[in-house]
Amino acid sequence: MRGMTALLIGFIAYAGLLVVSKMLFAHGIETRVMRILVSLSPMLAVVFICGVIIWSIRHMDEMQRKLQFEALALAVAGTALITFGYGFLEGAGLPRLSMFVVMPLIATLWFIGVMLGRLRFR
Repeated sequence: MRGMTALLIGFIAYAGLLVVSKMLFAHGIETRVMRILVSLSPMLAVVFICGVIIWSIRHMDEMQRKLQFEALALAVAGTALITFGYGFLEGAGLPRLSMFVVMPLIATLWFIGVMLGRLRFR
């Protein structure tokens, strides 16, 4: 439960930093350095979220770690297949996708992997 609370705090911080950065951009930012810093500010929360995930996995028992490892393997392999495949489709004229679609894809496949693992390791 401790990890879930920290994860929720990280997501709230991410949303807050994203809103603030968008508001700052709406009011105009003069220097290139400030635009870069403001653009990257939500990443502070993302780094925190990654730390929470690593901490949570380190505090799991061996069976849960195995499940997470297999789910992450599915997420990495699935993301590679989907993104490479779509890259070829872009060459055939489909629209280019933003890099912002990659992390939600990984998270979705990781979630699916965890659910499949829970069915398998019952």
